[in-house]
Amino acid sequence: MQVLVRDNNVEQALRVLKKKMQREGIFREMRARKAYEKPSERKTREKQEAVRRVRKAARKQAIREGLIAAPKPKPRFAGPRRPAAAPSTGSETPTTGPRV
Repeated sequence: MQVLVRDNNVEQALRVLKKKMQREGIFREMRARKAYEKPSERKTREKQEAVRRVRKAARKQAIREGLIAAPKPKPRFAGPRRPAAAPSTGSETPTTGPRV
């Protein structure tokens, strides 16, 4: 795996490297190899992963065929929206102390 460092921007190169490692599944593999996994636990985990993959594929196929609705896209800028401030008339006096 190789990452180019441009303009001595090491922070950006590290972010790119982490993203590549995440995509390749290296972090998941390191976590799995940290401790011994019994063969029975491995079989159970692999079966669960297979079921998850099959369900995901079936869900995507059902969405493509129009049998179920596609999930709503997440908003790009999540967070509470504040209502627009009303124009000030100038007659209000600003408070300087804490509100009670």
